[in-house]
Amino acid sequence: MTLDETDRRILKVLQRKGRMSNAELSEHVNLSASACHRRVQRLETDGYIRDYVALVDARKMGLPTTVFVEITLSTQADDVLDAFETAVQRVPAVLECHLMAGTADYILKVIAQDTEDFARIHRQYLTRLPGVAQMQSSFALRTVFKTTALPV
Repeated sequence: MTLDETDRRILKVLQRKGRMSNAELSEHVNLSASACHRRVQRLETDGYIRDYVALVDARKMGLPTTVFVEITLSTQADDVLDAFETAVQRVPAVLECHLMAGTADYILKVIAQDTEDFARIHRQYLTRLPGVAQMQSSFALRTVFKTTALPV
């Protein structure tokens, strides 16, 4: 399926306000409610819309500290990569894990209450991940810009 301009407008609006009613959405994108509903269903069926979620405020949850952790593994063997990727998904404070090209093998986005909490996460979880040879952590001082909306 190729996306036309109306599909893109629907995706833009839903990325910013996913809880709006179909009637509201149809007004925003200049479609009848039934045509809008059919398009949204097609976007869901075809996998363009994966899910609907609530974005929870980390600060209000007591997790204002963001840390980016670069991880270098001892080897690039498939079994080590697989073991690391399986284990890192079980670390509750890790929001994202990316396999990288460059100096580090992986970069993690970790949230914590503060530096002491991150030290606990580091000790309890990160140092126990399989195959880790080296870690470098960088604390975000301030989030300048953050979005979940993709350019469509």
